[in-house]
Amino acid sequence: MWPDLIQKAKEGGIDAIETYIFWNHHEPRRGKYHFSGNLNFVKFFKLVQKAGLHVILRIGPYVCAEWNYGGFPVWLHNLPGVQLRTDNQVYKDEMQRFTTKIVNLCKEANLFAPQGGPIIFAQIENEYGNIMEPYGAAGKSYIQWCATMAESLNISVPWIMCQQSDAPQTMINTCNGFYCDKFTPNNPESPKMWTENWTGWYKNWGGKDPYRTAEDVAYAVARFFQTGGVFQNYYMYHGGTNFGRSAGGPFIATSYDYNAPLDEYGNLNQPKWGHLKQLHAAIKSGQKVLTSSSPSTTQIGNGVDLTTYINNPVGEKFCFLSNKNTTEDAHVDLKQDGNYFVPAWSVTILAGCNKEIYNTAKVNTQTSVIVKKSDGSKNESAAKLQWAWISEPMWDVLTGKGRFRQTKLLEQKEATGDASDYLWYMTTVEINDTATWTNAILRVNTTGHVLHAYVNQNFTGSQWTADGDHRFIFEKPVTLKSGTNFISLLSATVGLQNYGSFYDLSPAGIVGGPVQLIGKGNVTKDLSSNPWSYKIGLGGERVKLYKVNKSPMSAGRGKWAFKGLPSGKPMIWYRTNFNAPSGTDPVVVDLQGMGKGQAWVNGRSIGRYWPSFLANKDGCNTTCDYRGEYSSEKCGMNCGNPTQRWYHIPRSYLGNRKHTNTNTNTLTLFEEIGGDPSQVSFQTLSIGFVCGSVYEGKTLELSCQGGQTISEIQFASFGDPQGNCGSFKKGSGEAVNSLSTVQKACVGKTTCSFNATEATFGSVNCGHKYSKRLLVQGVCDK
Repeated sequence: MWPDLIQKAKEGGIDAIETYIFWNHHEPRRGKYHFSGNLNFVKFFKLVQKAGLHVILRIGPYVCAEWNYGGFPVWLHNLPGVQLRTDNQVYKDEMQRFTTKIVNLCKEANLFAPQGGPIIFAQIENEYGNIMEPYGAAGKSYIQWCATMAESLNISVPWIMCQQSDAPQTMINTCNGFYCDKFTPNNPESPKMWTENWTGWYKNWGGKDPYRTAEDVAYAVARFFQTGGVFQNYYMYHGGTNFGRSAGGPFIATSYDYNAPLDEYGNLNQPKWGHLKQLHAAIKSGQKVLTSSSPSTTQIGNGVDLTTYINNPVGEKFCFLSNKNTTEDAHVDLKQDGNYFVPAWSVTILAGCNKEIYNTAKVNTQTSVIVKKSDGSKNESAAKLQWAWISEPMWDVLTGKGRFRQTKLLEQKEATGDASDYLWYMTTVEINDTATWTNAILRVNTTGHVLHAYVNQNFTGSQWTADGDHRFIFEKPVTLKSGTNFISLLSATVGLQNYGSFYDLSPAGIVGGPVQLIGKGNVTKDLSSNPWSYKIGLGGERVKLYKVNKSPMSAGRGKWAFKGLPSGKPMIWYRTNFNAPSGTDPVVVDLQGMGKGQAWVNGRSIGRYWPSFLANKDGCNTTCDYRGEYSSEKCGMNCGNPTQRWYHIPRSYLGNRKHTNTNTNTLTLFEEIGGDPSQVSFQTLSIGFVCGSVYEGKTLELSCQGGQTISEIQFASFGDPQGNCGSFKKGSGEAVNSLSTVQKACVGKTTCSFNATEATFGSVNCGHKYSKRLLVQGVCDK
């Protein structure tokens, strides 16, 4: 997907690509590096350069990014004497070694700008200023060391530190957030830079879909440049997918769509992509003036400001006219420079300070509605998929047979090294007094994130929390017998903590417990100091049931079954074959009906799934008012539905299998809590219909993309039409040729464009004055 994403970014007016380097993926074991395939960042940077764009290299090596453990490898946490992100010599040695490795790879490939490469900035550390106070003096000395170490690498391009107000003067401190117009660098010689403009927000399991309007993102960008900004980066411009176990959290979803201008699958998220493209063009039209003069601002009143840039001695002008009022529109008279209508919470850009070329609240680009379609193959009906299944091998763990033993309850990531989401805790208890213990309560105090309990080979129950606090107490009735009783607890993580002061010390698993049995009369047995046996991971993971080259008929002590497909039962592996959908549209698997688990396609993990986890039914909006400051709780969508139902299968994961029909692919699911695979199906994504809305005098362009054509125009009206995409209606007046003009220009074409003027559509007759605009809705089809 790299070349396509880079090209779409360039077409959207982007000049540089900013990206992280993920330490845990590049060095999963100490001293063992991975830089091939999707981890070949040198190749990626060269593709960016080939497209004529620059690169901002964010080494970190702490990255946050809602990424598992903030991008740190867990082996780093397990080093003797280490303390992360502070003035600790063990950590600093490792950080310097990895940072130097990355810098040297870039130098060897001639990637820094003075070498003729695309890298124009590099970043060390990440948002440390937000959380540094608890580290005290050690945090301050650590930041000084970071700067000195970075400078010693001699990369010959500037180093930046984001969210670091006390950054050493050799660093450029930068801003992250939804708005950065009020940010001022700590060094008057430093440029005003915005390294993360949050275009939306990430999604948690059990959370709603975040949505940030195109109008508000554009407003934030325009305000930033109005107040002297020179560099602005979108986080995210493309968020993509947390494949494998890369999602952090805990409880960060597999989709990292982020409501970005390019969606999870690489489609243009319209109107956001197009509205920002037009903003970029407007700002760049004045870049000569903006980069050669200082602004002067006049406060007109009621939240309205006029900022003027003048390029002396030429006298060329460029202006920003902003209205910060969240409720009241403004009519501004600039005398000889004209009268302007500036909606609330918007910025108007004036070329020459006397011609409106853009307003952040006036969206003049199409809205694309993406639909999911069956490709018409045998995958069309979920019932046609032929499933095989096998129970997770648990004969060993249910009888207490593990791989190692301890007389204490271990912290999960320290025990597993993050090799798996799963860790079995097993112990036994001898019961002699059945009158007291036959009907008991099993109580487990756990730091999460999910717990499944078995007693004497019988499933007792599962538990997790939905409120963001992943510590909970599991209590279930159990039946104990006279003699030896087996207690087997499966703890599952859902992404390791990735943010906060000392976040690396956040525990996971049943560390310390206590684990107790409560008998008759509240008699208590504390099992926390028992001998505990441990097993890392699942039996199916150990024998790689997700690998397609494994025999479909054998798996450890069991065999795949093709009859009696279980539904609603926990700890089951499922497998089916499917044909790759034809064409080039993005592919998704619909896991409606499944519970929680992990999924693989042709042996490659497409991430965790949890469609049974529903978003809260309250707090969503059918419409979103762009006015006023955005927060992640504003404008939520998808209430009452699965947090994530569809899961991305990259086209590069499909086909190309040796010794088989290259169109046949294998989906493998590990179902943890119980699901119904008969509901699973595959779809492709494409634009179903497009809507256009432009004001008089502007040009509307419609495009179906992906080889589709505009097959029908369902609505077109130039005048004062009303409504939103999908529910347009005519107003009090319109040009009578509206529909026929658009039909003639668009039907049968992949793209079409026209000016929203009376010269194009004819006169508009009505009894009152209004700002005329054009609304169009068309259908896209192959």
